[in-house]
Amino acid sequence: MDRYVDSKGTRIYYQIKGTGQPLVLLMGFGADGNTWEKHLVEFQTDFTCVIIDNRGVGRSDQPAGLYTTKLMAEDTLAVMEDAGIEKAHVAGISMGGAIAQELVLQNPDRIISLVLVSTWSAFNVYTRKVYENLKKIRAFCPPDVFMELLQLWIYAPPYYELKYNDLKKGQHSAANNTTPQTKQGFEGQLDACILHDTSDRLSEITVPTLITVGALDIFTPPSYSEFLHKNIKKSKYLIFPHGGHVHHWEDLAGFNEAVKRFLLEHR
Repeated sequence: MDRYVDSKGTRIYYQIKGTGQPLVLLMGFGADGNTWEKHLVEFQTDFTCVIIDNRGVGRSDQPAGLYTTKLMAEDTLAVMEDAGIEKAHVAGISMGGAIAQELVLQNPDRIISLVLVSTWSAFNVYTRKVYENLKKIRAFCPPDVFMELLQLWIYAPPYYELKYNDLKKGQHSAANNTTPQTKQGFEGQLDACILHDTSDRLSEITVPTLITVGALDIFTPPSYSEFLHKNIKKSKYLIFPHGGHVHHWEDLAGFNEAVKRFLLEHR
């Protein structure tokens, strides 16, 4: 089922698939909700999955102006209200995990459990500069070259070696994408990532939380997830030893199994 909801004058697109307790799925920057496709195969058998295109990407509006994870959490709440969802599990990858933190901090009674994947509470100077640099590079790079750069950041070397031909196909797809993310959508989402900071409020998160990270993640390194785990009392920490930023793709079966088991334990 495809739907739109107005959130502060911005149209937010979402889909609903599956049956069971609600599970809201939030993707990282530059990716729309369809990126959850191979996870949905596993999740939608036990959960009603709500898949959101965040503001700035996909079928949602891509307005100019300041984006923050707090604002995007309000977009998510607008989707929940529109879908008639009182309480839900929430899983977020990268920027989606940052949005999920703000969502639970603003609405603790509406979140059943939390899954935080390859995410952070606040950037250090180095990571902030990486994200700022991505703005500069994308402005001048052909789409396939920029995709190649992102792949080098987010995939771990073992997967890159094994799946190089598939990654080349991803670069080709980027070069031929007739509806790419706009400059204002891309930069807005990066700003939301850069500005995100929940470091002093993590102790307020009291719902069961699963934190996953790839040991070889150079984009949002394990130290960020370790900080989340240390400061979120009811959290479980799971590290994927051969994975990078997208360990959820690199070990799809292992990730899906771990997340689904966690969610079922906290229904």
